[in-house]
Amino acid sequence: HYGRICPIETPEGPNIGLINSLATFARVNKYGFIESPYRKIIDGKVTTEVIYLSAMEESKHYVAQANSSLDAEGRLSEEFVVCRHAGEVLMAPRDHVDLMDVSPKQLVSVAAALIPFLENGDANRALMGSNMQRQAVPLVRAEAPFVGTGMESIVAR
Repeated sequence: HYGRICPIETPEGPNIGLINSLATFARVNKYGFIESPYRKIIDGKVTTEVIYLSAMEESKHYVAQANSSLDAEGRLSEEFVVCRHAGEVLMAPRDHVDLMDVSPKQLVSVAAALIPFLENGDANRALMGSNMQRQAVPLVRAEAPFVGTGMESIVAR
């Protein structure tokens, strides 16, 4: 469910895992399937065209991570790229890769994406932090955060 359901934001206690949140860029299609966005890679060059795929459709493709290194022309610079294919993480030749994640934040929900240095912290703290973010109320006088993730302006809209 990579990029479709947030692995962090879920209630604590007996309902853990029963209630889930959509990932940041995920959407539900007309058939009820959760789709995640990907950028197309044509002839080794990452394009700006974004397509949404369900988990079944994604499993047919080699998907590179959003933070894969690119050269100045927008091509994958490494000979072998860490990617996902058919539910497995593997190193594939760059010629095999045909899709790329749109953002590293597409894995988590909006509440979890607001936690600075999420990948370096304790998983239990991330769980508690994302659940507390859902309960937050707007401030009368808003202040800029000391440390931000880049999602604050989007969430504040």
